[in-house]
Amino acid sequence: MSYRLQVNGQSHQDEPHAGQCLRTYLRRHGWFGVKKGCDAGDCGACTVHVDGEPVHSCLYPAARAEGRCVTTVEGLASPNGELHPVQQRFLDAQGYQCGMCTAGFLMTTVALEAERGTEHDDGKLEDLPRAFKGNICRCTGYRAVEDAVRGVKHTERPRAGEAVGRNVAAPAGPQVVTGTARYTFDIEVPDLLHMKLVRSPHPHARIVAIDASAALRVPGVHAVLTHEDAPATLYSTARHEHPTEDPDDTRVLDDVVRYVGQRVAAVVADSEQAAEEGCRRVEVTYQELPYVTDPEAAMLPGAPVIHSGKGPQSRIARVENNVAGEVHGEIGDVEQGFADADVVYEETFRTQRVQHASLETHGCVAYFEPKEDGTGERLTVRSSTQAPFLTRRALCALYGLSQDEVRVVAGRVGGGFGGKQEMLTEDIVTLAALRLRRPVKLEYTRAEQFHGATTRHPFTIGIKAGARADGTLTAVRMRVVANTGAYGNHGPAVMFHSVGESFAVYRAPHKKVDAYAVYTNVVPAGAFRGYGLGQVTFAVESVMDELAHRLGLDPLVFREKNVIGPGEAMHSPIGEEEDLHIASYGLDQCLAVVRKAIAEDTGDRDVPDGWLVGQGTGMAMIATGPPGGHYADARVSLLADGTYDIAVGTAEFGNGTTTVHKQITAGALNTTEDRLAIRQSDTDVVRHDTGAFGSAGTVVAGKAVLLAASSLAERLRTLAARHTGVARHLCVLGAEAVDCAGRTVTLKELYEAGHALGAPEELTADGHWGGSPRSVAFNAQWFKLAVDPGTGEIRILRSVHAADAGKVMNPMQCQGQVEGGVAQALGATLFENVRIDERGEVTTAAFRRYRLPQYADVPRTEVHFTQTSDAIGPLGAKSMSESPFNPVAPAFANALRDATGIRFTELPLTRDRVWLALDRAARAHPGRW
Repeated sequence: MSYRLQVNGQSHQDEPHAGQCLRTYLRRHGWFGVKKGCDAGDCGACTVHVDGEPVHSCLYPAARAEGRCVTTVEGLASPNGELHPVQQRFLDAQGYQCGMCTAGFLMTTVALEAERGTEHDDGKLEDLPRAFKGNICRCTGYRAVEDAVRGVKHTERPRAGEAVGRNVAAPAGPQVVTGTARYTFDIEVPDLLHMKLVRSPHPHARIVAIDASAALRVPGVHAVLTHEDAPATLYSTARHEHPTEDPDDTRVLDDVVRYVGQRVAAVVADSEQAAEEGCRRVEVTYQELPYVTDPEAAMLPGAPVIHSGKGPQSRIARVENNVAGEVHGEIGDVEQGFADADVVYEETFRTQRVQHASLETHGCVAYFEPKEDGTGERLTVRSSTQAPFLTRRALCALYGLSQDEVRVVAGRVGGGFGGKQEMLTEDIVTLAALRLRRPVKLEYTRAEQFHGATTRHPFTIGIKAGARADGTLTAVRMRVVANTGAYGNHGPAVMFHSVGESFAVYRAPHKKVDAYAVYTNVVPAGAFRGYGLGQVTFAVESVMDELAHRLGLDPLVFREKNVIGPGEAMHSPIGEEEDLHIASYGLDQCLAVVRKAIAEDTGDRDVPDGWLVGQGTGMAMIATGPPGGHYADARVSLLADGTYDIAVGTAEFGNGTTTVHKQITAGALNTTEDRLAIRQSDTDVVRHDTGAFGSAGTVVAGKAVLLAASSLAERLRTLAARHTGVARHLCVLGAEAVDCAGRTVTLKELYEAGHALGAPEELTADGHWGGSPRSVAFNAQWFKLAVDPGTGEIRILRSVHAADAGKVMNPMQCQGQVEGGVAQALGATLFENVRIDERGEVTTAAFRRYRLPQYADVPRTEVHFTQTSDAIGPLGAKSMSESPFNPVAPAFANALRDATGIRFTELPLTRDRVWLALDRAARAHPGRW
């Protein structure tokens, strides 16, 4: 067979493998702009043009492309490097966040624009929901994508020293829109081996025997690793600064499996195909054990003990009752509080499993490289992680390695949302690399993301609250059960956090909580945007709304009467956190935004006859960083060419921290962001960084950057004074030089002077921040919606979000974070649900069976920022990555209650669930609608 294919004008003649799709063929030839997101043609990240027609290359057979011309995102720009007009518009609008989906949207838009005015033009570009029905973005909420298509420009280039508070473009923007940004697997590693995993078909079983002989006979298979090859050390996959926050209940490979999908063995081979065939030939003999999937049943006497035999060193609260962690506390006397109340409301609320669904799946590549001192080799692990430094620490502890023997680096990460605050692949890949002394790669499939990664914790919240007739809260009591799944990674911490700020935001003299994180034989839960607050806030805000209705009060007035105010102590029955303060207060402004939206609402002109209309609010408070310390080191240096280098440990995955760190540095050094280079998310570049989670990118790492840059500015002025003999206070640092009382000293000259004077240390400064004290941020969400009582269909008429972000470092980026958080939360509110069967097996292991919000599903949210400046955060900033998620579900449920009179207590609020409730109500009360 003679095979020939043109890709971006280059000829490729090697034949594809049997059955190979075009996506993997293109990536094998270095066209890394073609992304993998779903393996099934659902997300559009792999879109390319074949003879000008857009196709999903993960479904398109490579053999079918013979003799054709293929264009990838790398081929859109002109040969002289000039961007395609669509690429420029996406750059100007910053129509992306993590960027994994961007090539797909670009290729789709370019193809549709080429159709304009032709016989094939069917108006899709005027109907973007239809145009982008084959494209998914998990980050943006789609408004930024629409602005890019429409040619709306948001980015700007401020003058020297004025970057903070402006819409500075993301530094990686040109690479994102040209497909040259390098994500985890966008590298070529010579002599690379591929890993695939054998996974358990049983919810609970003991492995009696593993026969790998047939697998080892598969051509290209190098090894089959089992529990006999793995260290016996117990650890947690969760990444925290303090490992004791999580129970040590996990082995790299275990002889007991505790959920369907747990890894049993690893096959390492020359190709993925050989590794997959090896997995099919591994024969495992299991002794099945009793299992339990319901957390309430798991706590009962006689239930199967999931982690039997683990002792106190594992830090499991009650092994015999499957309780990974628990917390109990009371302020005052809640029974007295209920006795004092005129109205008492009690209900049970339930939230479901949700997948992070970041388009870049979990995975890593491990390979060896020479040590810098030439004394041998060290292991480098390139991983899709939010916490490279904590991952290195865990790998060193697990395999008895020193830190100079392991480097962990993250390229650009294709989305995280908390899911990559885990070590899910690095441990097993390191085992193989150390055993074989060869580079090894493991990249999860989309199905593995569902049944082999983690989810948001499902919660059951029993809540009872009372209030006097004037609206004063008297008591709140909660019993919270979080299903942590088969392993306790993040379980106790999520449970603990869930009943912190959710309680503390409201004043009540009597509060009580009993909360449990419970093991079951299902896929493990983990860190997820909001870290437990979203689940409990759904219950708390629903109850506050219900109390207001039953008292005949305006729900906003009820909230304003009971929320904490500026300078007040935050009381929670789990105890006060001494380092947590209200260092700025914007909740009153958030609620004022909602009140104004209600007052200015223009009515129901677009609502079909017979539909029910309602509006509702939810609010939330969140700490601007995790408790117990979250550490960041940064270094800023003047370089020989007169530009600056920023070194910081935090990872970039669409959270925008890279941009903010450059803005902070530009402000402190009175320069422009184009004179700053940044190195990040690499254990080589700074001493330590806890990680990009807990909304710490700005308030922790950003603070460290500010300290380093401010210190360097002072050092450079001192050095300039020493060099020129001019008084230090007369030396003014500029973008490219220092003005010393009229004498101009270029930064290049200053660099040379530093070395000439024997003071090279004055050209570099370090910053460190320990994440404490911490402040709090506030958010409020308001919806107006319409419901068809005959079908359960819901239309969002208006969405308004108010965010107390302190000093907004980059309004464009921060608005995108809010919009993305609202969109993701709407998915969890309306339809996202990781379903499991009676054995705990995930049944929604593909995007087409697990519905994600698409363009047509997401309203344009009106985002408003309060005018506050925080006394703790860098330059007055507060965090705003997680918090927009939390008030969305209760605001939606409260609007639905206002429209229908029905209190919905279980998520998601799917159309069938809504219709069934409406139908029951109509049967009970004929003529109600």
